[in-house]
Amino acid sequence: MTAFSLEPARLAWCAELRALAAERLRPLAEKGEPGRVDRALLAELGALGLLSRLFASGALDLCLMRESLAHACTGAETALALQGLGAHPVHAHGTPAQRARWLPGVSDGSVVAAFALSEPGAGSDAAALSLTAEPAAGAAPGRGWRLTGEKRWISNAPDADFYTVFARTTPGAGARGVTAFLVPADRPGLTGSRLDMLSPHPIGALAFDAVPVSADDVLGEVDRGFRVAMDTLNLFRPSVGAFAVGMAQAALDATLAHTARRDAFGGKLKDLQSVAHQVAEMALRTESARLMVYAAATAYDEGAADVPRRSAMAKLLATETAQYVVDRAVQLHGARALQRGHLLEHLYREVRAPRVYEGASEVQRGIIAKELYGNPEDR
Repeated sequence: MTAFSLEPARLAWCAELRALAAERLRPLAEKGEPGRVDRALLAELGALGLLSRLFASGALDLCLMRESLAHACTGAETALALQGLGAHPVHAHGTPAQRARWLPGVSDGSVVAAFALSEPGAGSDAAALSLTAEPAAGAAPGRGWRLTGEKRWISNAPDADFYTVFARTTPGAGARGVTAFLVPADRPGLTGSRLDMLSPHPIGALAFDAVPVSADDVLGEVDRGFRVAMDTLNLFRPSVGAFAVGMAQAALDATLAHTARRDAFGGKLKDLQSVAHQVAEMALRTESARLMVYAAATAYDEGAADVPRRSAMAKLLATETAQYVVDRAVQLHGARALQRGHLLEHLYREVRAPRVYEGASEVQRGIIAKELYGNPEDR
């Protein structure tokens, strides 16, 4: 199998996912309360076996799930993705006890996970984070800390049941002095608040007032948490691209249907060359983005050396492409697309954020350039 031609079984699975999203997940998502974790939706994702598949499949299957769900229900896609993002560090770097305690609940949808990296002064520059992990009084070296500081723009906060938190254990060490911790939401000193964002899912801030953590809460190794963060982002960045491709395809499909039936100037809208060429460009860009996403995911699954570059390219191209395609779709639909409740009005709001989170487009360009200019011996 190559990244450019999915075998029939995978194509059938994608079709099944799109049908499930439309028939079983979208009705639940439409009943959810904006800005709150939709636990009924998570429970259904768990019952369908999709959440457990987050930990049993590779990057390509993750991309196919996100693209297929996004095509019919962005709410279900986002709920699934945030569970994966928050819990992947536990799955990949946690101890057997940590995995046994938390992953079964994540898989059945009863436990909500969150990835807490961004801070008010360290969003895309993850190495600059300042949440401090100071040694706890009386604790043996490397055995206990107190977390003090703030996290901000954290998806699923403050509703999550646990957070993967990145804190500075060695001052002045940049990326080398960061440790990842698994922090249950009920730890003393941890509080959260909601942020009023352009988002249907919860996004909040977390305040840490000497929150106690121990060696049993460390994910991976002390001072090696940046590796945990980057491993997670390298996996999930192509899948953000897949989310974007799913939205772009939904917008393209709606545009094909609309331009084929809409009467205009004595014919159908599609008969106007300017319109047909715009639709062709939308299709070209969507397919190009899809292929780059699949290629990046396959590179991750195969352990290729250039995963950071490919992941950044896939997220960058796909999210920028989706913004273009959805914007063109709105333009070709006219005023009807701006009416509340219209698919394109929904997609127009949804498509903007992926160009910012998990590394803004400018950060992705920086990663690509750094990889290209990396080691002169590699060129």
